[in-house]
Amino acid sequence: MKDQSRAPRIHDVARIAGVSAATVSRALSKPDMVSEATRKLVEAAVLETGYIVNVTARNLRQQQVGGVLALVPNIANPFFSQILSGIAETLRAKGLNLLVLDTISASTPAPNAPLASYLNRARCDGVIVLDGRLEPELLTHPSCPPVVQACEFNSMLEAPRVLADNVAGGRLAAEHLTGLGHRRLLHLTGPVGNTLTISRRKGFEEGLYRAGIDPAQDLTRIEGDFSLRAGFEAAGRIAGMEALPTAVFCDNDEMAMGLIHGLHKAGLAVPDDISVMGFDNIEWSNYGLPPLTTIRQRRAVLGQKAAETLLAVLDGERPEAEVILPVELLPRDSTARA
Repeated sequence: MKDQSRAPRIHDVARIAGVSAATVSRALSKPDMVSEATRKLVEAAVLETGYIVNVTARNLRQQQVGGVLALVPNIANPFFSQILSGIAETLRAKGLNLLVLDTISASTPAPNAPLASYLNRARCDGVIVLDGRLEPELLTHPSCPPVVQACEFNSMLEAPRVLADNVAGGRLAAEHLTGLGHRRLLHLTGPVGNTLTISRRKGFEEGLYRAGIDPAQDLTRIEGDFSLRAGFEAAGRIAGMEALPTAVFCDNDEMAMGLIHGLHKAGLAVPDDISVMGFDNIEWSNYGLPPLTTIRQRRAVLGQKAAETLLAVLDGERPEAEVILPVELLPRDSTARA
């Protein structure tokens, strides 16, 4: 028998509206954060149940939320600036703040320990992960708020992800260099196992096959870590090779710019001796000497899409499991005919 004396609760409203209790709370406290259809369902359920908002409890909860946490693998890397800007702009329009945590510093010296304290519903409404190295268990704990992956991803983590088309970008790089007549090619990769490294290598090798080049025999690889230093150090190894490559594809712009500097120090000119191209189109890439040929990914759009995907999850919706954003080739002066 139903207890007529019990006051209606938020879970009663959620059950009738067919949404989560969190969505009901959001619809009542921040109606601009939910869709009109969801808001009308909640309003109708409130009328049906006679539910009355507990203002004191709501205010207490609101002291604990109102922000989204972005996990960044290296906050000093300029690559992430536009992504974070896109995330922040989208969240700001919905009344949410962006909190940024550098996963490298937060995981040292005890990996994952400090991170776990931040991944709590009492600290943030949701998490956008830009670091594909994090353990899935850390992001699937019951206390962890909803998660969206962006830029990098972990295939073992069942969370929506927003990515640039890295395979297509690698393919464009191969088509550009082989189209200029280059046949002795070198690929300066990111870390082995990194999802960006895997995808860009896959596309680059596909492009080489299409040009009649067997990557297994005609492609030299050097592993880097996406840093300027890795590019600079790779230049020393390249300069010491008996047969120099005529072109180098770098998995990001920072390594490409470090490589150009290192080649110059070694007495090799770009592009006269070696063509160099990168990936990302960071702000500096168009201001080097020479300006860098690169693959442009729209990082601000990637950040916006990641934030929109998370907002949809918070609204109780089921967004696409994977969104792939297009990339484009930007030919500049660092590449020339072989």
